Amino acid sequence: MERNYFVHPTAIIDEPVEIGEKTQIWHFGHVMSGARIGENCILGQNVFISRRAILGNNVKIQNNVSVFDGVVLEDDVFCGPSMVFTNVMNPRSFISRRAEFRETLVKKGATIGANATIVCGLTIGQYALVGAGAVVTNDVPAYALTYGNPARVRGWVCQCAEPITFRSGRAKCRACGKSYRKNRSGVSLVEKT
Repeated sequence: MERNYFVHPTAIIDEPVEIGEKTQIWHFGHVMSGARIGENCILGQNVFISRRAILGNNVKIQNNVSVFDGVVLEDDVFCGPSMVFTNVMNPRSFISRRAEFRETLVKKGATIGANATIVCGLTIGQYALVGAGAVVTNDVPAYALTYGNPARVRGWVCQCAEPITFRSGRAKCRACGKSYRKNRSGVSLVEKT
């Protein structure tokens, strides 16, 4: 059977797996059996994908990232170099906690910066931007700019990742022109009619 994706000769793919068209898996990567990877993904050097991890389409994972069981990355997610996902809240080497893995959901278009740590059981909202080195211990709202240790919401970003400023609950991106509304339920894109 001919593959319609690229695997570097040093990478290991444990069959059976689902890997979409035009995906690239680079040096020393390891994809465990049962993993699901969408189309047009790029997995950098030394990326590990566990058996119950799910990656959507157009996901880009930079070098030295492990995506463990229970992590779901929706379409267009970016994971910066050496960022970390966890999957257990209270690990001990001498106690098996496999039945306690917590799911982490990274929604469409979100970006996680280099060396950030995402504590398990959280949701990173769509198009959120987690800054480099952040330690995320709470859910991140859609379009939020969050950074620090512990990470806090410090502002808001457009889908194009440029900062946006709200006045009277409305914002317009200077870079791409998209408009947004903010209320108690969060930030949402204003669709043109």
